Amino acid sequence: MRDPDTVNERHAGVSIQPPVLFLGAFVAGCLLELFMPIGPGLAEGTRRPIWIGLGLAVIGAGIAAKAVSQFTEAGTSVPVHQPTDVLVTNGLYAVSRNPIYIALIIFYVGLSIALTTGWALLFLPIVIAVLQKGVIEREEAYLTHEFGETYEAYKEKVPRWL
Repeated sequence: MRDPDTVNERHAGVSIQPPVLFLGAFVAGCLLELFMPIGPGLAEGTRRPIWIGLGLAVIGAGIAAKAVSQFTEAGTSVPVHQPTDVLVTNGLYAVSRNPIYIALIIFYVGLSIALTTGWALLFLPIVIAVLQKGVIEREEAYLTHEFGETYEAYKEKVPRWL
């Protein structure tokens, strides 16, 4: 595993792609819920968790869409394996340095509630820890390398999460 303080490429060199991380944990949680349920069973909830979960998933998707559109409008790439050409610091990025990851967490929680998969919810702290160490810390090292004092000032002003 590459030291996040050493940046040699024009991308963050993350250890796992965030969508793969979230999807893998969610699928594993659903499979475990099928065979070893810790709740009512996969997709066995009442209407209330379905509606609450879907509502959260829609909120997460909306936040993600807005955050991605800000990258697109600024003319920079979203995938972590591509270069970042512009530091986006306005809109959602003026509130959090990671609105896409917040959106993914909200979406993940929403789907977990809607499908009544307690296992997926139990995996979430692990997902967040891997996201922090394997993705965010590497991205921050890369952005510091690319944007220097501008990024450091942004980090001082805007929190990582909320």
